[in-house]
Amino acid sequence: MAHDDYSLSRLPDEARRSWVSVAVQRFGQVSAFHQFLLGATLGLGMTFWDAVLAITLGSVMLEIVTILMGIAGVRENVSTSVLARWAGFGARGSALVGLLVTLSLAGWFGVQNDVFAHGLHRLMGGPPVWAWAILGGIVVTVIVVAGFHTMAWTAYLTVPAFLLLTGWTIVSELHRHDLADLVGMAPPGPALSLAQGTTLVAGAFIMGAVMTPDMTRFNRRPSDVVKQTLISVTLGEYLIGLTGVLLAHAALSSDVVGMIMSSSGVIGTLIMITAILKINDWNLYSASLGLVNTVDVLLGRRISRSTATLWLGALGTLLSALGILSHFTVFLTWIGVITPPVAGIMIAEYFVVRTWRAELDSSRARGELPAVPPDWVPASLVCWAAGTAVGFLVPFGIPTINSVVVAFALYAAIGKTVGIMRPAPRSRVDTHR
Repeated sequence: MAHDDYSLSRLPDEARRSWVSVAVQRFGQVSAFHQFLLGATLGLGMTFWDAVLAITLGSVMLEIVTILMGIAGVRENVSTSVLARWAGFGARGSALVGLLVTLSLAGWFGVQNDVFAHGLHRLMGGPPVWAWAILGGIVVTVIVVAGFHTMAWTAYLTVPAFLLLTGWTIVSELHRHDLADLVGMAPPGPALSLAQGTTLVAGAFIMGAVMTPDMTRFNRRPSDVVKQTLISVTLGEYLIGLTGVLLAHAALSSDVVGMIMSSSGVIGTLIMITAILKINDWNLYSASLGLVNTVDVLLGRRISRSTATLWLGALGTLLSALGILSHFTVFLTWIGVITPPVAGIMIAEYFVVRTWRAELDSSRARGELPAVPPDWVPASLVCWAAGTAVGFLVPFGIPTINSVVVAFALYAAIGKTVGIMRPAPRSRVDTHR
């Protein structure tokens, strides 16, 4: 059970970790290589202060969703997909949530692994890209199979190195320019509006916010969630993101890889590539938890998290080695729009409507989960569809945040006016494991 990281049960108190251990991993997610890319994209199309405003608006929205999802996770100490059984979706609905999460994050695991492989091939040459892809996939899969403890040690190594790289890049690249000029200059590329910039910031990490309970179930108290979120999201978005903005202004380009290679050479590029590993291990980890829940609900079978990790890691590695995942990025992006309303529904049910809170509270005292979850919750499916439609169709605002807010508001309104129908429980699922 410990090696399996308690994928289908409550995490016991002795398995919880210090908030620093969890915070370093959260910071590793937020401050990874993609944050440099995001900052450079903002810098190419926005002034420095417009980029600050876009990062501020996007970060505040992300922090609210992340903190609320995280508090639910630390209180119930279960993964996102298992929590969804009693947080608005029921057993079959949680299986659908787990399936979407698995498809999305396993797909992005393969895409990131492909980026890793091309980066190493560009840096070191030698074997073809597919060989580097296999190597990267094996390394990440082994780390994730070993579980949270090994992933924490990976963060202890990669996060400080990435921060040193950031500092070195700032010193070596930006000292050749007047900082006031960079801050005050017009954007060097096609203009981005504030709404577009905020959408980029919020959309870049919304899946991480939705999957927060996978990580915060290892925390010891809700205050730990608040601390680590404020520190990691704020520092990650501002420190790494604004560095990317200034670099784009300095180089008149969003080519972050070229800038880092020119300023910090082989070591800096190697650190940047290893930072990809840090976010990719959580892609695979959350994907495996989603698959475990889906198989448990739909097939009535329990597979270990390690087994799920091996299968997903092997599939993602194979697809990245074949170089075909780039054709699936549009599909993965669509899933990324479908998934955010899940957070709105779970937050509304857990904190506002509270249909199943009594069962959760009483079972928590015994260190168990409620005996049987509900099967389907029709109201959540309606709210999920409405939130997704708004995210796709409404032409103003921030699509991902719009979808979360609409799903939250509609579910809360239904729950507080007519009430959430309590469907028949799904007795087939053994939740005491």
